[in-house]
Amino acid sequence: MTGRLNRAQPYAIGLFRIVVGLLFSCHGAMSLFGAFGGVDGKGGTAATGAWPNWYAAVIELVGGSLVLLGLGTRIAALIASGAMAYAYFKVHQPEGLWPIENSGEGAAMYCWAMFLLIFTGSGAFGLDRLFAKRSGTQRRTAPDQTPVTA
Repeated sequence: MTGRLNRAQPYAIGLFRIVVGLLFSCHGAMSLFGAFGGVDGKGGTAATGAWPNWYAAVIELVGGSLVLLGLGTRIAALIASGAMAYAYFKVHQPEGLWPIENSGEGAAMYCWAMFLLIFTGSGAFGLDRLFAKRSGTQRRTAPDQTPVTA
């Protein structure tokens, strides 16, 4: 059983990356373009150039799209994770200690999900791997060859 799960790990990471990237980019599209009801539920958007909302939305849309595609996953995830940590500690945490109290569950979950992708990489189905194979510069590293175990 463990052997099968270990062989499937790159695919599970790839699917995880796709879902997290899609949801993160949808959040950015909501804030920038008023998609999915917008920031106010009526199609409202973040004011252009407004700190930190507009900048966070750009990071969410661009970073989420890159993570979704698996293109520059580790760098995009690093920036996205940092943005969500900032959002949590600057916006949510002053309202209460626990994420459930301060409505910061989303920021905390995105922060930790993106943080995980910094270390796991894009997994299967990512453009990072496709481009590395085409250029012939894909290096086999220990994490690619050995599954992550606890």
